Amino acid sequence: MGPLEQLHAAVRDCAAALVDGDGAFAASAKLERPPRPELGDYSTNAALLLAPRLGVPPREVAERLGEKLAARLGGGLERTDVAGPGFLNLFVSDAWLTDALAGVLEAGDRFGSLEGAAHEPVDIEFVSANPTGPVHIGHARGAAYGDALARLLAFRGFDVTREFYVNDYGSQVRKLGESVRALARGEPVPEDGYHGEYVATLVDPQRAATLGIDELSREALAACLAQIKGSLERFGVNFDVWFSERSLHDSGAVDAVLAQLAAQGESFTTEGALWLRTTAHGDDKDRVLVRSDGEPTYFCSDIAYLEDKRSRGFRRLLYVWGSDHHGYEARMKAACAALGGDPDSIELITFQFVHLVGGGERIAMSKREGEYVTLDELVDQVGVDAARFFLLARSHDTPVELDADLARRESGDNPVYYVQYAHARIASMLAKLQPGRVEQALAELAAFEPLHPSERALAKRLLAFPDNLADATERRAPHRVAAAALEIAQEFTAFYRDCRVVGAEPRQTESFRIALALASQRTIATALGLLGVGAPEVM
Repeated sequence: MGPLEQLHAAVRDCAAALVDGDGAFAASAKLERPPRPELGDYSTNAALLLAPRLGVPPREVAERLGEKLAARLGGGLERTDVAGPGFLNLFVSDAWLTDALAGVLEAGDRFGSLEGAAHEPVDIEFVSANPTGPVHIGHARGAAYGDALARLLAFRGFDVTREFYVNDYGSQVRKLGESVRALARGEPVPEDGYHGEYVATLVDPQRAATLGIDELSREALAACLAQIKGSLERFGVNFDVWFSERSLHDSGAVDAVLAQLAAQGESFTTEGALWLRTTAHGDDKDRVLVRSDGEPTYFCSDIAYLEDKRSRGFRRLLYVWGSDHHGYEARMKAACAALGGDPDSIELITFQFVHLVGGGERIAMSKREGEYVTLDELVDQVGVDAARFFLLARSHDTPVELDADLARRESGDNPVYYVQYAHARIASMLAKLQPGRVEQALAELAAFEPLHPSERALAKRLLAFPDNLADATERRAPHRVAAAALEIAQEFTAFYRDCRVVGAEPRQTESFRIALALASQRTIATALGLLGVGAPEVM
């Protein structure tokens, strides 16, 4: 339990003591940071919750709670103030902050993690772009988001499996082969084919001109998939499983799930097509499984894939899809219920579009026509770190305008540069110390009076990091990790401006500031690592 969690637990315990030990009643008491430091370091609404139960005015309850906390925390609590209708503001002592900083340093690079927690296995499927062309900037957002979410979940103790669902079954594969063959023979590409320049590079033209369409389609698809894998690996995204849609059909998994649904009375036939009774499980209309021409729908494959995941022991299934899949969650939950599963185990997360801005203008994209910015081109323009940070800095449910000019800029108005520079500045500062001085500082860490306001602000910002991660995990919101990294960098910059570190007098002050800087560096590195962004020591 981290220092801030311990403080929160003390608030809950003291609140429970006021209502005859009813911990469940006091469990909803919050501990938050007031908007201004003069209002306290932390504030709780516990008295407002307890007052109706006790039949006492909230401000009087707050006074009682403050007395109990003072007895519980001793020298860790400098004072309390009752504010407004009954909020209790807590002013922690410098000694408490110093002890808390020691806890941060003791946790090392696992500060904020929940390693060893008994969490359920989680499968997260993301990107899953049609393997008929390069991954573009739209896919890049899903890749950055899915990978960062997987990193965050793993750091917080979940057993995470990353999957890419390869849509290698259906007409789009044949159209890719037809497009390759047409170019190889000097013929026009079919209107509904693929027109990008990459098509001519997938298979040797002489070979492509002579191969049968099925074999050519398979070779072209394999070449595309190899390019996709390479681009994603370059972007720092690696998958545990590359799952073939075709394998579901070839193995009989699709037929098996159709038979299972029929046996359970979950499907029916009308007008020659096979339907799933998704309305029986909360969907707004029933969905087609097999068309009247005998062709299975994508939804049919999705259900077979869902059943495969369930058979592998996953009890929470996350799907990271583009915004064009908005509304798909209801049918997936219905399918899960029809299979006898828990529909709440399904989480469909959709992300909004990305617009690349260069020279003040948006760059349009159309995959079929070959008018798009590929992931590789994006990385070539701005680098992996800037691309990932910019794509992750905003909530996935809002559009992003990625300003390539800003992303390349080495200045404080570029957020990723600002955060990385703070990390590098600390590394440079610590490198100037005499050998062994950092270790001595950690051993000598002790409270001294009084701490500078910038020292206190930075320490409190670091202590909030585990809560930032918990919130980001619960909300599936990696952008909150990016925000935390930027906030820590900003607090460190203010601290570095206001407080001399190397050579500070007395030695006790220098030791504290070295320790505070080291904790900042580690926490920034952890946050950047969760985003898949590098933490350079030299810039």
